[in-house]
Amino acid sequence: MVQVLFVCLGNICRSPTAEGVFRRLVEREQCHALIGIDSAGTHDYHIGEPPDPRAQQAAAQRGIDLSPLRGRQAVSEDIERFDYVMAMDRENYANLLAICPVGLEHKIRLFMEYAPGRGEQDVPDPYFGGAGGFDRVLDMIEEAAAGLLADIRERHDF
Repeated sequence: MVQVLFVCLGNICRSPTAEGVFRRLVEREQCHALIGIDSAGTHDYHIGEPPDPRAQQAAAQRGIDLSPLRGRQAVSEDIERFDYVMAMDRENYANLLAICPVGLEHKIRLFMEYAPGRGEQDVPDPYFGGAGGFDRVLDMIEEAAAGLLADIRERHDF
C-alpha cells in the first residue's frame, strides 16, 4: 500500500482539505485499497481539533466531508512510514526537513509540484483571509491531487 501524508502548519485548513480531496479522488478512481491517506501539521497548535469551519464548509460545497478529521502534529516517524510527504508550502517543507531522518529527504515534496501548469509553489494559508481563500485553496488542491494520483499510478503500476 502506498502511504500519502499531507502537511501544513496547524492541520486544520490546507492539509485536512488535501486529505479529503485526495481521499475522494482515490475512492472515485477505485484505488482506495491501494493508497493510505493522512494529514498532519508541523506545529502543535490544533492537536485533536476538527478542521476550521470555513474549510469544512468550502469542502462540503464540493461534496467532501472533513468533519471526522482531527489535527495532529507530524513527527519524524511519519517520514519513515509514508511514501509521499506533501508539504503545502516552503515553510512547512523546511519544518519537515528539520525533523527528517537522514536519507529520507527525497520523500518530502512540495504538493504543488504535482500541478506544474499553475506555476505556484505554495498553497497559501487561508486561515487569516476570507471565505474566498478556501475556495482558491480547494481549486489548487484538486489540481495537484490529480497530478499526484497520476504520479502514484505511474510509479506503482495501478
